[in-house]
Amino acid sequence: MTEWPSIHHSSGRDRPRKKPVSVAADKAYSNSPCRQYLRRRGIRHTIPEKVDSQVVRLRKGSRGGRPPGFDEDRYKKRNTVERAVNKLKNFRAVATRYDKRGYVFLGTVTAAALVIWLRS
Repeated sequence: MTEWPSIHHSSGRDRPRKKPVSVAADKAYSNSPCRQYLRRRGIRHTIPEKVDSQVVRLRKGSRGGRPPGFDEDRYKKRNTVERAVNKLKNFRAVATRYDKRGYVFLGTVTAAALVIWLRS
C-alpha cells in the first residue's frame, strides 16, 4: 500500500490528515454519491453492487453504463477483518473501552486476541 504524505494544520498540534489508498465497504454504501465522492478524491473502492441497482442499470441497456469494478478477493479479506473485530467486541472491556490511555487499551485488545487465539 502506498502511503500518502500527511498534511498538517497550521497550528501543528492536530493529528495529520491522510487520504486512504482504498476503501472496502458493504452494500449499504453502494450508491452513486458515495462512489462519486471516492472517485473524485482518487480513492479506490471495493463495494458490491446492490441487486436492484444492477437490474435498473441493465434495464437501461447501453445508457446504463458499465458495472462498477469489484474485487472479490479483497472483499473476502474485509469480511475476515470484520469477523475478527466482532470477536474482539465480545469482550466487554474492548467493546466499551473504559481505558483512558491508548497503551492500556492496546494491552486489553492484545489480551483479548490472545484468549481468542488460544481458544481456537
